[in-house]
Amino acid sequence: MELQVQRLVDKVWKSYLNIPRDQRLLIGIGGIPGSGKTTLAQTITYKLNALANAYAPNAPPPTIFVPMDGFHLTRAELSAMPDPVTAHARRGAPYTFDAHKFHALVQSLRRPISPSETIYAPSFDHAVKDPKENDIAVLPTHRIVVIEGNYVALNKEVWRDAALLFDELWFVEVDFEVARKRLRERHVRAGIVQTIEEGDKRATENDLVNGKEIVDYSLQVHELVQSREDGSWVHE
Repeated sequence: MELQVQRLVDKVWKSYLNIPRDQRLLIGIGGIPGSGKTTLAQTITYKLNALANAYAPNAPPPTIFVPMDGFHLTRAELSAMPDPVTAHARRGAPYTFDAHKFHALVQSLRRPISPSETIYAPSFDHAVKDPKENDIAVLPTHRIVVIEGNYVALNKEVWRDAALLFDELWFVEVDFEVARKRLRERHVRAGIVQTIEEGDKRATENDLVNGKEIVDYSLQVHELVQSREDGSWVHE
């Protein structure tokens, strides 16, 4: 894992050193649910900030992590859909996200940096199971933004437009059975379901259905990273 992550960190850092100071470097990390893209994004963010601190110990960290979870439609919005039962059951599918809002955020991050402008992104409050608006502050000092989510590299309307704005687009590959095991356990830990059997049902009937769409409609990316069952990474 370390060699693969370090190679990606070195690549991003080299690009960062060569961009104009009024520009941000945008890194998008896509993949199916359970692929490990969140772990990769968080690790890359941490290591980039550690590297920056070694170069300039008193400077603010240049990298921030923004997950796509904050762009879920609210439960109230799902309930207002023509088929609310299906909408709630399929929460996590592309149509249960606000793609236009996500695109608008990436557009704002793509603009030249204004020293007086903080850009806010939503997070997801797992306690209330809804997005929390303006919870992630992207400061003018944040010149590397790592964004991860299921649909970062989706070759469909609106999502595609956002993807084209990234400097680097990565995709984390994983065997569907590995993802299935991770997801059913995650759903129990998160309190979404009570048993592994219920978690497995949600993984196979929702998450991995979305996963097939993600794989079938994936854009060409700059980096393919394979996530193994033991948690290690392999560059493809």
